[in-house]
Amino acid sequence: MAQPLLTLDFLDRAAPVAEATPAGNVRVTLPTRTGRQRKLYIESYGCQMNFSDSEIVSSILFDEGFDTTDDLANADLVLLNTCSIREKAEQTVRMRLKQINSHKKRKPDMLVGVLGCMAERLKSKFLEEEKIVDLVVGPDAYRDLPQLIAQVDGGQKGVNVLLSREETYADITPVRLNSNGVSAFISIMRGCDNMCSFCVVPFTRGRERSRDAHSIVQEARDLVAAGYKEVTLLGQNVDSYKWAAANGSEHVNFAQLLERVALISPELRVRFSTSHPKDITDEVLHTMARHENICKYIHLPAQSGNSRVLALMNRTYDRAWYEERVNRIREILGEDCAISTDMIAGFCSETEEEHADTKSLMHFVKYDMAYQFFYSERPGTLAARKLADDVPLETKKRRLQELIDIQQVHSAERNARAVGQVHKVLVENFSKRSKDDLSGRNSQNQVVIFPKGNFKKGDYVNVLVHSSSASTLLGEALN
Repeated sequence: MAQPLLTLDFLDRAAPVAEATPAGNVRVTLPTRTGRQRKLYIESYGCQMNFSDSEIVSSILFDEGFDTTDDLANADLVLLNTCSIREKAEQTVRMRLKQINSHKKRKPDMLVGVLGCMAERLKSKFLEEEKIVDLVVGPDAYRDLPQLIAQVDGGQKGVNVLLSREETYADITPVRLNSNGVSAFISIMRGCDNMCSFCVVPFTRGRERSRDAHSIVQEARDLVAAGYKEVTLLGQNVDSYKWAAANGSEHVNFAQLLERVALISPELRVRFSTSHPKDITDEVLHTMARHENICKYIHLPAQSGNSRVLALMNRTYDRAWYEERVNRIREILGEDCAISTDMIAGFCSETEEEHADTKSLMHFVKYDMAYQFFYSERPGTLAARKLADDVPLETKKRRLQELIDIQQVHSAERNARAVGQVHKVLVENFSKRSKDDLSGRNSQNQVVIFPKGNFKKGDYVNVLVHSSSASTLLGEALN
């Protein structure tokens, strides 16, 4: 699942203070109070799964005696949790590593490590050729961090990028770093078995495995007890979640898991991401329809609107299948259920006619929101080995802009449908523009801004929407 780049700085596991920077990045600052000697600094890039992983890493290292800092110059250990989904993401991390190494020259004892997807893919370059890091740790090896740090302290390099068929970190309580104190992520599975030809995830995160359903429900219960009002169940493909007890006495699919979490409390909103069009079932849709607190929002990546291109991408569905799934969403959940997507412009050998099919699919669905990119060949993927990246860059950019232009219109149209309606909004923070206004989201994941009055973060507020743009709804509280 591709997401906009985010940066995360954190200090400690106390209650967070969230701040949105002008560039749209997210910085979460937590006050330091432990006074421990060794200081940890971490940044995360890429998808929500990486942010969830950073919470696991911070928990492991906190229990090993690390204090934390938001001052890079004060850090003894600097970790970058990285993304390989696009070339630009890797370039961003490389530039950041150069900046960090300038600090390291002034503080030679500082340890620098790379975590996540780039770690697995570029371990030899980082450690042997470029010599810009001390630690390289893959997504399934975070439990080994204390031992690897000890190796580096002893003068060796620390590396573990082995992938696992069992690791889910189910027994580790994450430190809620990238949270506003209202919403939290819960990882329900790891890895991916889909082998889309453009994607590096199966190679960097390994095979798919589902986490114990009871540990997921318990984590959600703990969050409710701590005052959280919303959880997002995370996986590369949540609809393929399947867990069975060791003795075979219990089997849980995603629809059943979703219902178990929803039943914890009617005050707990439940979201999930990401769905795969080949796996999302009517059972999941009917479960969403039964429970008001399961948000009416589905991220359903299409990637292309042309069946030949979808086959080259190894998506294992065609356009007709995708349209049928969209129709079922509309039939079971209604026209107001929000749908978002991922789209790739200029995939290998894509013609103008096939690009036009993607545009026509966008007109058919009328997505509420879309993550859109031009194709970026990733080394080691099936497409890189078997397909020619033969669409010129300028053509890719032009096609991408055409998709963006269409989505801008559709987002504005979908938001305009909300005008004149009352929406239940979960308050997440102040508006970016004014402390006099609050910001939250409705069930459809639309951002709603309204005057704060006597309301506060974590409140549910009924808001009458009076105007909209392509990205925001504006309204007045009715409570």
